[in-house]
Amino acid sequence: MVITTIRVKGMTCDGCVRSVTRALSAVEGVSHVDVSLEKGEAVVTHADSTPVSAIRTAVEEAGYDVE
Repeated sequence: MVITTIRVKGMTCDGCVRSVTRALSAVEGVSHVDVSLEKGEAVVTHADSTPVSAIRTAVEEAGYDVE
């Protein structure tokens, strides 16, 4: 397993956190997601075979920006 931390811009409430968590959890190979509104980041535990680009795309498709 690999742990990837990404900065997420545009989250303003707990609903945003749930949306990002839901989007990331749906990515194939993702086993755990921890999204922090305060830190503006998501920590994602995923399989080696899961590309970081898929994680970034899931956040962007949920309507948020990735740094």
